[in-house]
Amino acid sequence: MTVNDDSFTNWKNREEIAESMIPLIGKLHREQDVTVLLHSRSLVNKSVVSILKTHRFARQIDGAELSVTETMPFLRALTTLDLGPSQIDIGMLAATYKADDRGLSVEAFTAEEVAGATGANKIDRREPRDVVLYGFGRIGRLVARLLIEKAGSGNGLRLRAIVVRGAGGEDIVKRASLLRRDSIHGQFQGTITVDEENSTILANGNEIKVIYADDPSAVDYTEYGIRNAILIDNTGKWRDREGLSKHLRPGIEKVVLTAPGKGDVPNIVHGVNHDTVKPDEQILSCASCTTNAIVPPLKAMADEYGVLRGHVETVHSFTNDQNLLDNYHKSERRGRSAPLNMVITETGAASAVAKALPDLKARITGSSIRVPVPDVSIAILNLQLAREASREEVLDYLREVSLTSPLKRQIDFITAPDAVSSDFIGSRHASIVDAGALKVEGDNAILYLWYDNEFGYSCQVVRVVQYVSGVEYPTFPSPAV
Repeated sequence: MTVNDDSFTNWKNREEIAESMIPLIGKLHREQDVTVLLHSRSLVNKSVVSILKTHRFARQIDGAELSVTETMPFLRALTTLDLGPSQIDIGMLAATYKADDRGLSVEAFTAEEVAGATGANKIDRREPRDVVLYGFGRIGRLVARLLIEKAGSGNGLRLRAIVVRGAGGEDIVKRASLLRRDSIHGQFQGTITVDEENSTILANGNEIKVIYADDPSAVDYTEYGIRNAILIDNTGKWRDREGLSKHLRPGIEKVVLTAPGKGDVPNIVHGVNHDTVKPDEQILSCASCTTNAIVPPLKAMADEYGVLRGHVETVHSFTNDQNLLDNYHKSERRGRSAPLNMVITETGAASAVAKALPDLKARITGSSIRVPVPDVSIAILNLQLAREASREEVLDYLREVSLTSPLKRQIDFITAPDAVSSDFIGSRHASIVDAGALKVEGDNAILYLWYDNEFGYSCQVVRVVQYVSGVEYPTFPSPAV
């Protein structure tokens, strides 16, 4: 047998194991509300090849690809336990087991590491929490995809309705079509049918009512059987407490804004300050995509090195706020053709840092350039540190943060020398550190941070909603603090 035959046989064997993982992962998710992760990446509803690629990611941890032959025993061990709702990282289980010298069996070690999700420690499965989307644009449709994707257990967030302005003939059909197909993010993973007579969209078994209204005050959500719901405002029309309070109608308990909040509206970046949200807070903001991209790495750098001052320059994809061709716009430059120009504009991300990181005393300034790409942006974060560091030291630190810290769902890390913006379409992280572009000289560090300003940000929004609704379940093994 040749070397190529050996490689092919090995691949087919791993395919077979990955294939056998899928029903185990699905059963844990549906029946016990357990999300199986591999180094913070969900394996729920993933294909055979996707599972194998996710295992390959583990090369970043110890320089070697993690094999499904190593993780499968831990997955099997989980299926024998009486688990409560949780997120369990089999990649971390495999890594910590390697470092453990007590000679425990895989089954005993797994039971010990996930003890917080079993027995008296087990969290009760919660009733599904209703969610309403007010607006159904770029972010609204991606949040809808994520909510539908995560509805498998039936005990998490449940998208009940979307609220839009009526747009005439076949409105619901056209909106369903935009959910089904996306020029950037591809096809919807599942089936979508439309019931025009009852004004509903059925997506993977989720019945979503389409409510037509020109103003929040026109809707009584209890008429649609919606109770204690979280409403996600994707329009950005109202950004202060007074305006967003209009959404607090019968059936709505909390309002989450997908834009920077004004005044005393809390700006929340999941992973950084989500745990500061007061239980009785009814209105909050998920800040902006750029704020979510820069705040986690900024916090990481401040925690380790101290930050005296900083400037962020965002090279941002164009958005629907700009014109396709030159036309009138209330902003000075955004009226010029978005696909044909680089457009200097403002960003509120720098000023929003103070809300998310109130203990950071450093002055952070910012500006933005819109460029002719439809998605994925890059933030260039230029920092003056409180102490000197080397490039290798900062790289090792940020790599470790991305793999094992509480910020690992927010910060990713890439070493590929040929990476370009389109490679990050669909990234679920708030930002991705580009190792090759990082610059450090004395007390000056310049971080290049890619981010999918649509999908990555939508993932952050859903994480905030999960947290405030009580369906963000604990992760085992617990991340290092």
